[in-house]
Amino acid sequence: MSTRAIPSPIQTMQAVARGYLPRIFQVRGWVLAAIPVVPVLLSLALTALLRVQGEHIPPALYLTAFHGVLAKFMLPIMALVAAPAGIREDIEQRTIPLMLARPSTIWMLPFGKGLLWYGWGAIWLVVACAGLLGLGSSPEGFLYQATAMVFAYWAILAFMSLLGLVFKRGTLWGALYLFIWDPLVRIFPGNLQRITFVHYIESIAGTRSSDVAASQLLAQEQITTPVGLAILILVVFGLVCWALCGWKLQATALGLAGSESEG
Repeated sequence: MSTRAIPSPIQTMQAVARGYLPRIFQVRGWVLAAIPVVPVLLSLALTALLRVQGEHIPPALYLTAFHGVLAKFMLPIMALVAAPAGIREDIEQRTIPLMLARPSTIWMLPFGKGLLWYGWGAIWLVVACAGLLGLGSSPEGFLYQATAMVFAYWAILAFMSLLGLVFKRGTLWGALYLFIWDPLVRIFPGNLQRITFVHYIESIAGTRSSDVAASQLLAQEQITTPVGLAILILVVFGLVCWALCGWKLQATALGLAGSESEG
């Protein structure tokens, strides 16, 4: 009696992508798409209304929208929405044994599902950044802003997926990190800035939020990482997080349920 060979990692990823792709276009997927796009559309509509009324539009409005809205709030919310839809959802709903009914490379499953949510979210982040052109951004600025969003989303989504597999309340811990730790970059000494996502977004985009009063008062100079190095760090960090996700899933007792399946 012959046994079926275990598919290669690429074959497993392709199988997961084909089977899971329709889920992307359900409610969660469209909510994810709306998160970065709707605020930009509302800003464009409000700006158009103010122009009709003859009001002055600040020339740096696009920077406020990018740093104060997209990078500070919308990007973290996207990761909080997308990450639980990955392999963590299958563990909680106890449906992951169905995914393993056929031979597969188990450690590739988190990346296979996560890559779909990354690609879908990245598309709409680029669309949102393109909308900033209507608020005064330049084509060059759009290129750097979209690059910052796409690579930061890659790292943040992988990070959130890892937290979701390691901790029962991974989403909560991730939210605390993204909404409390990251904003404190303004008052951190130089080296601590490098362990926040905000630092790399600003380094790639080439611009910073206008809220620098706290750092100036505390004499904490804002540092910059070269664009290429910042991108490399985000890519490597994301890959490490996805690899740890695969290791955690591989080590989890998938036949158990409830809290026992936490490992």
